[in-house]
Amino acid sequence: MANRREEERERLRQARQERESSQQKADRRRLFAVYAVAGLIGALVIAGVVALIASSGGGDSGASHINQASGSTNGVKPDERTSTAPSEVKVTSLKQAAKQAGCVLRLHLKDEGHTHIPPTAPTPDYQTNPPTSGNHVEAPYQQADGAYSEMPGEIFIVHSLEHGRMEIQYSPELPDEDQLALKGVYETMYGGTLLFPNENMDYEVAATTWTNLIGCPEYKGAVTLDAIRDFGKATWGRYGGEPPNAFGLKGPTPVEPAPGA
Repeated sequence: MANRREEERERLRQARQERESSQQKADRRRLFAVYAVAGLIGALVIAGVVALIASSGGGDSGASHINQASGSTNGVKPDERTSTAPSEVKVTSLKQAAKQAGCVLRLHLKDEGHTHIPPTAPTPDYQTNPPTSGNHVEAPYQQADGAYSEMPGEIFIVHSLEHGRMEIQYSPELPDEDQLALKGVYETMYGGTLLFPNENMDYEVAATTWTNLIGCPEYKGAVTLDAIRDFGKATWGRYGGEPPNAFGLKGPTPVEPAPGA
């Protein structure tokens, strides 16, 4: 009789242990499932943050729209000023706008060369001012698309021209309100475009693409802005021998500006 009770107690103990073991396994499975879901959510959050950083810091950077995928800043400070929105283009003929604005229009200039040189090399003797072609810095030191508050080195900006870029330049003596008007035009076409002051040229405002130049001795407001935009539409991305997207391209361009520009 005693042996039977012992056997029954042992059977109940084993049954209880089996139930507890099954419950523990079920609890572990639920815990692992919670961890897996939490890990997935964390990974998605991290991926979203990385994507946000890549789309902002690695691409378009604030009001300067510096796109580091297209080159290097070379230590040149960005122009983060708030611009003045431009009016719609009224004079759409490049030659007519250049004439009305009193600008010099020089198209299809001599190609001065494509040799790459180190960033410490002396500046070549470019035959136009601002330069429009010639030997230039090696990659990745081409000046990145963007608005700058200082003038980059000429060997850096010439390489950018080779990749179909347009460069809008102005005298540092130009009044701030006129600089901000130019920046407003730039912000309608900042993909594949650079904006910066140029203390070396004889113009108040100029724009260049590879082997092309428009230089305006005097800034005359809206018609000068029209001439700059018409110049971009006629010459951007067409010269230099390299496609504009070879080093990254982001944002509206001179040939496809922002709506309303």
